[in-house]
Amino acid sequence: MLCYVYQLGQVAYREAYRLQTDLLSRRINGDIGDTLLLLEHPPTITVGKSGRVENILVSPAELAEKGIPLFFVDRGGDVTYHGPGQLVGYPIIDLKNRGKDLHQYVHNLEEAVIRTLGDFGIRGGRDRSHRGVWVKRREIAAIGLRVSKWVTVHGFALNIDADLAPFSLINPCGFSDRGATSMAEVLGREIAMTAVTERLMARFAEVFQVRLETGSDNLARAVVNNKGRDTLTRCSAYESQATVLV
Repeated sequence: MLCYVYQLGQVAYREAYRLQTDLLSRRINGDIGDTLLLLEHPPTITVGKSGRVENILVSPAELAEKGIPLFFVDRGGDVTYHGPGQLVGYPIIDLKNRGKDLHQYVHNLEEAVIRTLGDFGIRGGRDRSHRGVWVKRREIAAIGLRVSKWVTVHGFALNIDADLAPFSLINPCGFSDRGATSMAEVLGREIAMTAVTERLMARFAEVFQVRLETGSDNLARAVVNNKGRDTLTRCSAYESQATVLV
């Protein structure tokens, strides 16, 4: 099977959400094939459908002072942080072609990340009761999803050389007794985003048994062009939610 991959660089969360929403509709309608978006976000906190504001450990004023926007989104899971040095993957994949097996899909996402970590000498693993990839008791990759008519959106976030300090602003994925880590922290050295991205694409293709083909640059330009259109659904910026968070 063929899957189109787009490496978009750093994209604001709002624009990436718009893009996912658009691609989701197109994939459901059969206008495009399976797609993988790879990108980074500027500092951002998102809260999933099962998230609790108690897991945000600072006030809205403090977040505003730090310039970190907050979004309540339609993925599963609790609260997570995105920032530079974190590789975010958003697969838009039709699971009707894969037996409508969501559990296997999550397993495959984790497996692609675990194999990528192994390529750099890091032993990542699963937690039976929690999604994601872990190094001991610290989360190195978060996973949060939504499925609409058996097409996936949202995905994974792998900490490569991300600044881990902002994770102290939250209980990552709702856990007060667990922290976050990164590949750079585990290895004790700097690690290039490009090198990890290359291996992740290879492992993704291997696990999902797809052939990755680079998509058109038009998609990257669409992210910029969409900035004037507010088509977010069930995704609210922190300013409008501040009274809820206080």
